[in-house]
Amino acid sequence: MKAITFSEFGEAEVLQLAEVQAPEVRPDDLLVRVHAAGVNRADLTHRRGGYGRPNFGDSTIMGLEIAGEVIETGPSVQGYKVGDRVMGVVGGGAYAELARIDWRMAMPIPATIDYVHAAAIPEVFVTAHEALLHLGRLQHGDSVLVHAAAGGVGSAAVQLAYATGATIFATAEASKLERIVQLGVDHAIDYKTQDFAEVIADKTDKRGVDVVIDFVGAPYFARNIASLANGGRLVQVGILGGGGDVSVGLEQILYRHLQIIGTVMKSRDQREKHAMVRRFREHWLDRFAGGAGLEPVVDSVFPLADAAAAHRRMESAVNVGKIILTMGENA
Repeated sequence: MKAITFSEFGEAEVLQLAEVQAPEVRPDDLLVRVHAAGVNRADLTHRRGGYGRPNFGDSTIMGLEIAGEVIETGPSVQGYKVGDRVMGVVGGGAYAELARIDWRMAMPIPATIDYVHAAAIPEVFVTAHEALLHLGRLQHGDSVLVHAAAGGVGSAAVQLAYATGATIFATAEASKLERIVQLGVDHAIDYKTQDFAEVIADKTDKRGVDVVIDFVGAPYFARNIASLANGGRLVQVGILGGGGDVSVGLEQILYRHLQIIGTVMKSRDQREKHAMVRRFREHWLDRFAGGAGLEPVVDSVFPLADAAAAHRRMESAVNVGKIILTMGENA
């Protein structure tokens, strides 16, 4: 089968299309003919050597989410058969014509969704649900601040917050503000020219928001804390702007009853990943069918051979929504 490989860590140019051996099917695996795969920032980290080894996860081939057709099932698989259209999160191996996926990490593709849009669902919407509703406990009538709202997880979080009935504050660059308003944002904030903490203080009469979903990290930490209402939850999903040490007065956490929660899907125990997918599937999957409210946001589509170009687009930060790789004509 054809797949994207790289022999050394580096810039996007290290990615090469090569012929490799198909993955072995284990008892709990589906073997899927991949029609489309999502590109994630974790893939960039993988390519640059940020995980320290090429086989972080289940495969030496990068890529975390797929959409395709089941062509073989392991003996312990339940609920799937050859010919089923599935999408889901893999532990590596998505940038290939064939991939294996634990059946508990797979979901049926709604009938109205094509493979390209299906590949834009699993990683970002599962992550958004986990951060926003399971950990952040967002409820109808709450308020939320979503950072990087034009990105994959950010745009998914905005949609889930809107469907929940929350008031949504969100940050993005000026050129993307109109698009995030279309997704349901009530107060769109240009992070380059506006201080989001000041906007929230003004719009909420200094109350703050109930939940903050952040992908940026250290540069936003103090203002995220300042933006929380009493009892508020900061859910840290990424550190695109930098990690390292941050500080907060313990009295703020204590007397304002704040919670600071970190979540990363890639490094979780497999049983926890199964539970994350199950929670999302039970709560939201039906909402993707036939205009029922949720929309996978696709920014651009590249053939597998142009994976380097797809990575460069993500690195440029001009995308709104997901960047997708396609394996053939059936996507």
